[in-house]
Amino acid sequence: MTKPDAWSKKYLGYAFGDEDLLQQALTHRSASANHNERLEFLGDAVLGMAVAHAVYIRRPDGPEGDLTRLRAMLVRRETLADIARDIELGSQISVGPGENRSGGSELSSVLANALEAIIGAIFLDGGYPAAEAAIGRVYASRLSVLPDSESLKDPKTRLQERLQADQIAPPDYSLSFVTGPSHAQIFEVACRVASLELEATGTGTSRRRAEQDAAARLLDLLPHV
Repeated sequence: MTKPDAWSKKYLGYAFGDEDLLQQALTHRSASANHNERLEFLGDAVLGMAVAHAVYIRRPDGPEGDLTRLRAMLVRRETLADIARDIELGSQISVGPGENRSGGSELSSVLANALEAIIGAIFLDGGYPAAEAAIGRVYASRLSVLPDSESLKDPKTRLQERLQADQIAPPDYSLSFVTGPSHAQIFEVACRVASLELEATGTGTSRRRAEQDAAARLLDLLPHV
C-alpha cells in the first residue's frame, strides 16, 4: 500500500511538514482518540471558501443564486465521496474493527469527512494558499465542466416550476416504505400530480434523495401529457 506521504504528494500535490497532522486526518474516530473530526470541521470551512472563490472566478456574470447552487453541488457529501474515490483515499483511512465490518473506509460518509479533514490539515500545515491549491487539483475536472443555470436546479425545483408555469397544483410526495439495516437504508417515495393523473416512484439512501429521484422520473412523463 502507498504510504500516506507518497499518496499526498501524488494526488494532492502537497508534502506535509508535519506528517502527524496527515495521519490524524486519516484516522476515523472508531480507530483512535486522536481522530479527524476537529480537522474535518476546519476543512469544511476552508473548502467552502476555496470553492466559492473558484466558481466566482469561473462565472464572472453569474447571479448569486447560481453561484450558491454551484458551491452546494461541489461541496455536498456525494461529490466529496466521489472525489475521495477518484484519489483512492479509502486505502489510506484507518478505521476501527466495528466500522470496518459495516464498510469501513469505503463508506461515503467516512470518505467525505476524511477529505475535509485532509484539507483542514493542509491548511494548518501550509496555510490557505496550499489548501486552495490542493483543492483546485482534486476539483480540476469538475471545475472545468460546470453546469448551466437550468441544470443546477434539482428535479423537485424544476418539476415545481414546470407545474406552476402551467398553473397546475404542486406535486404530492409520500413515503412508500423503507428497507435495509439502519446504516444502509433504502427509501421509496411516490410523487403524484393528481390533476394530471400521473405518478412516479423514486428510491434513494435518504427520503430527500428518493423524492428527487421520483421528481426526475415524473418530469420525464410531462412531455407526453
